[in-house]
Parts: sequence; C-alpha cells; structure tokens
Amino acid sequence: MQDTHARNKHTIGRLRSALYDLEKDNLLQVLESLCTPDCPIHWTTPFEDFTGPKEFYSTVFAPLIEAVPDLERRDFIVMAGPAEEGNWVGCAGHYVGVFERPWLDIPPTYHPIAMRFHEFYRVEDDKIVEMQAVWDIPHVMMQADAWPMTPSLGIDWMAPAPAPQNGIITAARDEAQSKASLQLVVDMLAGLQKHAEGGPEAMDLPAYWHPKMTWYGPAGIGTNRRISGFRNWHQIPFLKAMPNRGMNDKVPSYFFADGDYVGETSWPGMRMTLSEDGWLGIPPVNKEITMRSLDFWRCENGLLRENWVLVDLLHVYSQLGVDVFSRMREMTVARQAKKPFPYGG
Repeated sequence: MQDTHARNKHTIGRLRSALYDLEKDNLLQVLESLCTPDCPIHWTTPFEDFTGPKEFYSTVFAPLIEAVPDLERRDFIVMAGPAEEGNWVGCAGHYVGVFERPWLDIPPTYHPIAMRFHEFYRVEDDKIVEMQAVWDIPHVMMQADAWPMTPSLGIDWMAPAPAPQNGIITAARDEAQSKASLQLVVDMLAGLQKHAEGGPEAMDLPAYWHPKMTWYGPAGIGTNRRISGFRNWHQIPFLKAMPNRGMNDKVPSYFFADGDYVGETSWPGMRMTLSEDGWLGIPPVNKEITMRSLDFWRCENGLLRENWVLVDLLHVYSQLGVDVFSRMREMTVARQAKKPFPYGG
C-alpha cells in the first residue's frame, strides 16, 4: 500500500503527464479533476492569484500553449513530504518547445526555449488544495533578446538536473534521512541570520555547504558555483543592499524533506528594505519589499551540494514601481508584429 507522500506524487503525476503529452482540452479536464473548486492558486508575476482551475487555465496555460504549440513539461525534481501545515509535493524542471507566437508581448524566436519552473502543491485526499509557482519568465525574455533590465552577475543558463540524476524520487520515503536533511537546511538558514551580528564569518558557510556547491539562481541573478562564487555574485550584493533582510513573519513558511532533498515555500517568504546600493542596479529607494522564493536543496554526506532557487524578480520590480513588461515592449517595438511561423508545421 502506498504511503501518503507516494500517493500525493502519483496525484501530481497526472498533471505532469498531461503537460508532457499535451492536449489542450485534456489539460483543463485534468486540472478540474485534480483541484478543489476553491483551490487557491498563487502564480508568478504577472499572473498573481486565482481561485479554482478554470480561470487559471485560460489565463496562464492557454496563452502559453498558443505561443508554444509543442509545449512539453520536463521535471527533474519531484519530491514530497509533510510540513507544519499539510502535505506538499514540490516539482522543478523546464517547460520547453518552439516559441512561435508572442507571449506576454515577448517576441517569438522560432527556436526552442526553456523556462524553468518551481511548483508546489498541497494535497489532501488525492486533491490539490493549494498551488504556488514561480516561473523564470525573465529567462524567456533573455532567450528572446528582450531582457530590458540589468545583466546577471552570475551565469544564465538552462539549470541542470541534480548531479546524481535522482531528483524524481520514487523510492519509499526515508524518514531518518529526510529528518537529517531538513535539520541541515534549518541550521544553515539560522546561520545566515547571524550576518546582522557578526558579518560573513558568523554565517559559517563552510560548515553547511559542500566545497563544490552550486547555487542555481533565477535569470537576472544567475547561477554561481562554490562558496566564493555564491558570495561574490549573489550574497554580497544582496546583503549590502538589504542588510535587514529576514523571514517574513506575517506569513508561514513550510519546509518539507524527502530523503536528500528539501523544499521550502512561503508566499512571500522574505521581507526587507532596499536601503543601500548594489543589487540588480536598483538605487537605494529605502522601500520595504517582500520576496517570493521557492527553493530546493540537495544534501550529500551531511553538506548542501546543490540549491535551486527561483525568485519572482518581476514581482520585486513591480513593488518598486518598475513595469518590466512596458520597458520590454519599448525595447522590442520593432519586433512586435505577429508573424507566422516561417516554415510551418
């Protein structure tokens, strides 16, 4: 007999299958069969919030399928576990396909694109009762040569699957290993909070992170390798600009683990004031913002070796009064004509 978390992965597997061998009508039917009618759905900017699957499908997936008719979902992490509230399934991977028509006014490339997704589902009695997702839409803009903001300090690329190729977990949940992995992440995050008192050394990153660690950040920040890369190209600019950054105490955070993997979601999970210079080329406007971030960690021999992080940067810019899409439209105005796919088929 399947345990709860294996059964929940199987439930989400129906949605994953519908997005792999995609048929538009079937996808809507699957969403309606899996989601409760009042399921809260929290999606990445510019989509925001929905209740139930019908409007969500017509607003989010239908236009994407129109733009990428051969859309295909490819997961590289599927994990599940209990959190303080409910049981969660976390998925990471890419949506891929040929970008044939404009989407969100991003001009088509007529070439394959890859958009990373982090999606979290809370499941009860074989039904999805809550959904959260961050899609790396800025990376689609970059692939279309239409990113209008500052370049990343790290490297923007198609983030890879876990090094051991074991991110889609089908084995029985190892409770002891899951507990150890979760504790490692919690201890590491507690160490990060010590920066305010003792600076970078107080965080003691080498106690938690593998020497060959990789931090797969969102487009706009980029991927960084080794602790030195993580510090130089993400952590130092981030902490310099927002020294008071911390967990958002106004909403709960949910951590769950599955063997060597840990997921964390909170919507939004961080609260901070952009009080100094140095991050994303944004001036110190002294404005408080929140930050949506859906994260996965992979543990190896008691250390964190890989960390996939998607931050809703479009939501960050929006809170600061910057309309990234408007700026992108101005940048690409000469390419906005809706042309057919040049070779058909």
